[in-house]
Amino acid sequence: MKVLILAAGYATRLHPLTLTQPKPLLSVAGKPMIDYVLDNLAPIGGIDEVYIVTNDKFAGHFERWAADYQARKSPLNFKVINDGSTDDTNKLGAIGDLNLVLQREKVDDDLIVVAGDNLFSQSLAAFGEVCRAAQKPVLGVYDVGSVDQAKKYGVVAVDGAGVITSFVEKPAAPLSTLIGIALYYYPRNTLPLVTQYLAEGNNPDQPGRLVQWLYPRQPVLTWSVPGIWYDIGSKETLEEANRIFARR
Repeated sequence: MKVLILAAGYATRLHPLTLTQPKPLLSVAGKPMIDYVLDNLAPIGGIDEVYIVTNDKFAGHFERWAADYQARKSPLNFKVINDGSTDDTNKLGAIGDLNLVLQREKVDDDLIVVAGDNLFSQSLAAFGEVCRAAQKPVLGVYDVGSVDQAKKYGVVAVDGAGVITSFVEKPAAPLSTLIGIALYYYPRNTLPLVTQYLAEGNNPDQPGRLVQWLYPRQPVLTWSVPGIWYDIGSKETLEEANRIFARR
């Protein structure tokens, strides 16, 4: 199994913090955000390669971080992929970056895709178990517990088996408080669909759009993320996450 960490954004809403440091390497409660991603993915086991796709500005930052993480914590194999972009005007978008890695690295394996700015408080080992057993696409979901809060995200409705029946981006009237987060599993046989999605002229940014396109075509399962989850999109959420995770 492979892991792809999406880390090519410029996080302009967090300037000046992200002028010289990529968002996933900003510290939360004393360690980089991306550490939370890897620390909680590592218990899945059987991961033989971790790709980090980033931009030309921050590729060196991630190479240094990966070497340090290997020395501190884990012998995981890391490969940093530079997508060549230099700012928001020429970025490829998250799905464009996913496709770049698939093509450049000739990926032919089951793949977990996760945003590098996700903050998880608990192990994702059970996510790996569900994915291996299902051998179908799986979307990580989180209950934000509030309809008003759900309006800011992609809202998911599921059937009794946990299969997606609706996925609406930032709805005015959410059908649930369950949101899709940037944690995905794609079995190897679904990877060619990424190229098809882009070839049809669909939006190359926002990774959830791929799931929106996919679920009417084939079953997409869901898995509820346990514990605390944060998507760091502003200085306010960064400050809040620092407070919450520092207590832990």
